[in-house]
Order: sequence, then structure tokens, then C-alpha cells
Amino acid sequence: MTLDDALEIEAETRTGAIKIHKAEDFEGMRRAGKLAAECLDMLIPHVVPGVSSDHLDTLAREFILDHKAIPACLFYRGYPKTVCISRNHVVCHGIPGDWALRDGDIVNIDVTVIVDGWHGDTSRMYGVGEVGPRARRLIEITYEGMARGLAAVKPGATLGDIGHAIQSYVEAQRCSVVRDFCGHGLGRVFHDAPNILHFGRPGQGAVLKPGMFFTIEPMVNLGKPAVKVLGDGWTAVTRDKSLSAQCEHSIGVTEDGYEAFTASPAGLFQPAILGG
Repeated sequence: MTLDDALEIEAETRTGAIKIHKAEDFEGMRRAGKLAAECLDMLIPHVVPGVSSDHLDTLAREFILDHKAIPACLFYRGYPKTVCISRNHVVCHGIPGDWALRDGDIVNIDVTVIVDGWHGDTSRMYGVGEVGPRARRLIEITYEGMARGLAAVKPGATLGDIGHAIQSYVEAQRCSVVRDFCGHGLGRVFHDAPNILHFGRPGQGAVLKPGMFFTIEPMVNLGKPAVKVLGDGWTAVTRDKSLSAQCEHSIGVTEDGYEAFTASPAGLFQPAILGG
């Protein structure tokens, strides 16, 4: 399958309605999610002081192509790279380039692959060298916020239940949830219904049903939630220059809870977040 084929499938299947997928569709998402997670696993030893972000992007692109998959972000709506690398006060959509990682940085790397028409979308945090305690704490809070959002997923729950689980925990830790970006439905479409807000009220929003596929990807700031997008049209940063972190899984709602398609096969999602 080529990128043009994938875009044609997306155009044909984007309806704006929340899709309920069949049992056999879960296998397609498992394959895509596994490869995306393995890509982030592969990058762990390379996220070190002095490495250029462009080099990490090249490693990711070569890994995806070597596995006969498609880098979903490359040229998507004009985006020029394979992954997003968001450092320190960059909230999301940081563009890799000739800039290098520095000791003490925290970075989010976000990758999406297309395997046989299915999208695997995930991101995680990496510590670069010796990371300070406030930054490490932010990463831990973000990871736990995502985990609490995941724990709220089950048939009969609502989208508001997910957002409330994340928001109530994060704000109790004196951090803030970014409002400007959200999770999203996915499958054969990269960005689809529903929008998954990471804040909200219990019982509000669409009711979850088995077969729904979507991402949960909270962005958490040490300071205020406000962000702005830079002149490149992609890079979003905190307005107050406070640190930001993000964690993301692609999941499917099951009969009794959820399945995380992008769980690391090697169990490295959390250790990578903590700079392990």
C-alpha cells in the first residue's frame, strides 16, 4: 500500500460519525499499534545529549519503511517530517531539524504508522541525560493522568468520564491540562470522530460502546494551560514558557474495558518516560 492509497481510504471512510468497528478490525489495529510502539522502543538508546532531532526522525522513518509500513505524518497536511519531537516547553507538533537535544531536556516523541491501512498512533516521554526533579515529576503526573483516563474506559461510560478522570488528578497535583488539543478517533482514518477531551464532567458526552477506537493523549503543563502556535504553523508552545509533557495510547473499547493497541511489547513505555 502506498501513501496515496492510504489517503484515498481515509477520504472514503471519513464520515464524521463515531465508527463501531468489528472484532476482526482489532487485529489490524494491533499490528499497527505494535509497530508504532516498537519504533519508540527502538529510539530509546538514541535519545541522548548531543543527538540531532533530525537524526532521530531519520531513524524512525527508516525503521517504519524497513517494516514495509507507511509514516503517516510525513507530508500529512504538509507536515515535513516522520515524527513530532516536542522539547521542554513545546506542547506538541515540534518539528525535527538540525537542533540537538541537551542534557536535562525532556522530549515527547509522537509517531504514527500505517500498516495495511490501519493507523497506530502513540507518543511517550524521554528524559535526556540528568533530568531535574520538577521535570521528572511532571512526566510522572502526565503518565498517571493518562492511566486514569484509560481506567475510565468501559462500555456505558462517557467521554466526559475520561476527561474528568484526567483533569481531576492533574489539577490536584497543581498542574494544568491543555485545552487546545485533544485525542481523536482513528482506524483506517488518521483523525476521526470522536474528539477526546482531557477535561470534562462525569456523565457528559458520547457513551462508550465496544468497537470504538480512539487515542487518549493528555498534554499537561507545569504552569497555566494556555498555548500558542508558532509561525511555522505546527509547533505549539506554552505561553508562560512552563514545561509540558504528553503521553498517548491508541485503544479500542472492549466488552469489559479497553485494549491498548500501542502498549510496548518489551514493556518499555513507562521506563522510557522516566528516562530509564
